[in-house]
Amino acid sequence: MDIQDATVLFDALSQETRLKVFRLLVKAGSTGMPAGLLSEMLGTPHNTMSFHLQQLSHAGMVTSRKEGRSVIYTANSARMQELIGFLVADCCSADMAKIREDKASGCSVIEFASCFPGNE
Repeated sequence: MDIQDATVLFDALSQETRLKVFRLLVKAGSTGMPAGLLSEMLGTPHNTMSFHLQQLSHAGMVTSRKEGRSVIYTANSARMQELIGFLVADCCSADMAKIREDKASGCSVIEFASCFPGNE
């Protein structure tokens, strides 16, 4: 990921409704949620929700699939992992944070230092 990609992702998530949508979709997991339910849960008009979902989709933060008459949206966890990896690898020094692979779970683990140099 380069800085232009990261900027697009931050731009997509920097709006309150889009950030709330993304958080709901993360909680929903691979099942995802229909656009109508997202709209209802956040009290957002359907056309406004469509705009926000389009912005998140354009940034690659969500994917969608058709199920009958509904469009189901799912958070793109791989894209978020790329963004977090970019922040840790390119924006933090090794004494502040690092990413390691956990062999038992097969997951990446981010470790933060308990104190950050210069923040005493």
